[in-house]
Amino acid sequence: MDRRITQRIENFGKRKKEKNRPRKGTSLLTYWTLRYFLILFAALAIVAGIALYGIRETAMENRSRTAAMLGQEVADRVKNSDGSITIPTNLNNILDERMGLFNMNLDVCLLITDPQGNALFSRPEMTEAQIRQKIAPSSRSKEPEYQLIRTPIIENGQEIGGVYISQFRKTPAYDSQQLMLFAGLFGIIALSGWFTIYLLSRKLSRPIRSVAESARQIRNGNYDVKLEVKTGERELLELVDSFRGMAGRLHQLEEWRELSLAGVTHELKTPVTSIKGLVMAVRDDVVSGEEAKEFLDIAVQESNRMERMVADLLDYNAFSSGNVEVRRDRLDLKLLVSEIVYQWKLPHECDSIEIDYAFPDEMVYTTGDALRIQQIVVNLLNNGMQAAHPDRPLRLHIAISESNGRIEVEVADNGAGIEEADRDYIFDRFFRSEKKKRQTRGLGLGLTYSRLLARAQGGELQLRSSGPSGTTFSLRLPS
Repeated sequence: MDRRITQRIENFGKRKKEKNRPRKGTSLLTYWTLRYFLILFAALAIVAGIALYGIRETAMENRSRTAAMLGQEVADRVKNSDGSITIPTNLNNILDERMGLFNMNLDVCLLITDPQGNALFSRPEMTEAQIRQKIAPSSRSKEPEYQLIRTPIIENGQEIGGVYISQFRKTPAYDSQQLMLFAGLFGIIALSGWFTIYLLSRKLSRPIRSVAESARQIRNGNYDVKLEVKTGERELLELVDSFRGMAGRLHQLEEWRELSLAGVTHELKTPVTSIKGLVMAVRDDVVSGEEAKEFLDIAVQESNRMERMVADLLDYNAFSSGNVEVRRDRLDLKLLVSEIVYQWKLPHECDSIEIDYAFPDEMVYTTGDALRIQQIVVNLLNNGMQAAHPDRPLRLHIAISESNGRIEVEVADNGAGIEEADRDYIFDRFFRSEKKKRQTRGLGLGLTYSRLLARAQGGELQLRSSGPSGTTFSLRLPS
């Protein structure tokens, strides 16, 4: 029983692997060249059939005209001015010469008759019954396979006899040399077309195959791919350039993912370790009295920091998965920003922070979510406080302006600024500059989350400027 169960499990695993295994289809080169060759061959075969039929019908028509000309010449030679018919003694020689000149086959029959239908001459010699059959073939006989051409012998307006020429209808209209030439041309055209599409398909498939091989390496975890493709087609160049950019971006994201995971682990592990050490010191009576309370206060502060980091991570994940609702309310932006700054400043009354405003005199309204705007502005204020320069007091400048149907909220500080090498990455998730890592703890999600919130409300968050004299962020909102 156990063996049967084990065997079933193994068979199920094999079937699952075979199901998940990628199918190997036909290569682009084989697919297109084979189908193009079949289509080209079928098209050429149809064209060749129509051409052969047309050539044969044209040849049969020309043979009929030639036979009529021969019959007229024979009629002119055998008639006399007195209305009688005389067969020349050299008529067979004349016929041989004319048939050779007109390229007529030897199976042609020629009859000369009087007005009563009596045979005066036949070539080849035939019996009376055969002559009658040639002149008036029955419907049951095989004679309809022959083409009968009659030329009357006319003298002084009266018919004094007739010349009958019978030739086989199924006589080939072209010889073997013509057929070989035609078949050769057919083969050359087919092979030329196939070779052309083969070269084009191979030229097209090479860069695609290189891109597919590079994608396979990326799937296996090797991001250091070198895609060397030489092509002159614009679409292929765009494909290759886009893939190179994608590979570079994936490589960068993979490095950031590893660094971010290590950074997040480190940032969360540090307060946990600190809290654990402080609590154990109090539990084991290493410290007591006021010092023990101080240790517990520090533990509470560390737990609050860790709680904020976990909250940032949860908020970012919730928003990225689309589980955060953004309201669309009509808001008085001047009043809202004033309340946000006032509430933010209350816990920092003891800090030497100067805040000045530049608001327009008229009312400024926007459409958005008050809670989400508060999260963005508070995060920008916190960043300004963290960027404070040690040699000068912190001063924050809050400005609101409106132009071209857009409302702009500027938050500027007089801090140390952002390093030029870091400015392109400050909105990337989990990114934190080396300077900020040494000064404050965090996950590097504040600006990333703030930009997502701004875009969800139809706005945008940008870094306006940064330098040794300070940094300015711009939040644009719809009016």
